[in-house]
Amino acid sequence: MIAPLPALLSGSVPVIEVASLTKRFGKFTAVDGVSFSVRRGEIFGFLGPNGAGKSTTIRMLCGLLGSTAGTARVGGFDINREPEQVRQQLGYMSQKFSLYKDLTAAENLTFYGGMYGLDGARLAERIAAATQLTGLGGVDKQFAGTLSGALQQRLALACAILHEPPILFLDEPTSGVDPIARRMFWALIHELSGRGVTVLVTTHFMDEAEFCGRIGFINAGKLIALDAPAALKRGAVAEDLFELEPEVLHGAAENLATLEGVTATAYFGTRLHLFCRPGVFTAATLAAAVATRGVNLRTIAPVAPTLEDAFVRLAQKKT
Repeated sequence: MIAPLPALLSGSVPVIEVASLTKRFGKFTAVDGVSFSVRRGEIFGFLGPNGAGKSTTIRMLCGLLGSTAGTARVGGFDINREPEQVRQQLGYMSQKFSLYKDLTAAENLTFYGGMYGLDGARLAERIAAATQLTGLGGVDKQFAGTLSGALQQRLALACAILHEPPILFLDEPTSGVDPIARRMFWALIHELSGRGVTVLVTTHFMDEAEFCGRIGFINAGKLIALDAPAALKRGAVAEDLFELEPEVLHGAAENLATLEGVTATAYFGTRLHLFCRPGVFTAATLAAAVATRGVNLRTIAPVAPTLEDAFVRLAQKKT
């Protein structure tokens, strides 16, 4: 059972407060004036392309890296002045499985419980609770290295929540596992959120990002969008969007990218999305324009933007 959060982390007081957070490495600015806050019990998605500044931001919020400028408070503690207290508020799960593969699941839990200062009856109680919550019953004597990817993921989460942290940082936690396991893992995240645990999660799966209450999108070190998924889709894609199924997909995006009225193109599986200036095309007039480029279509239709469309357009924006 997750213990009630202290008064400091309850009510309307943000659990995570970030104000103009900046990190420079020499002349390179990895994080540039980022500001946001996260409420108690919120699932906050932190998205962006590789190299955008996500990992550097999280390292600062974990108290592992000091900021060059700006401030951040996590669980009420300053990341620069009180990094140890910050780390005591956190559970962290990395993208890469980082537990001891030559220890059993139970031995990993015992080891990490000891690292968090748990022992005796309290440790046994927390191991039992974390095992039950994550569905690890029956695999406690198996070596961690022999577990499936989904079970390794659950074991890593169980270790992260052993000390009942009020805040969880999950860095691409479902990378490399199947869709059913991902859904089950997100059910666990929502259960923890319902118990008051605040979750900050990074992911490259757009269907997962839809499960977040709000999403912050970082690009080139700057936070360029922050909103609920539905609002983010509306705000990020200002163009008319059409989905095309060319008879020959290869090279179609590059061919049509220079078509007058087209602002961007993106492949979506066996289809192509064309972002067009508002009001320039109907499906019929766009099909005619596409035909002038020698691209034959099976289907064409206007579509509502997905979160992946928003991700593409935001990533293409200059900062």
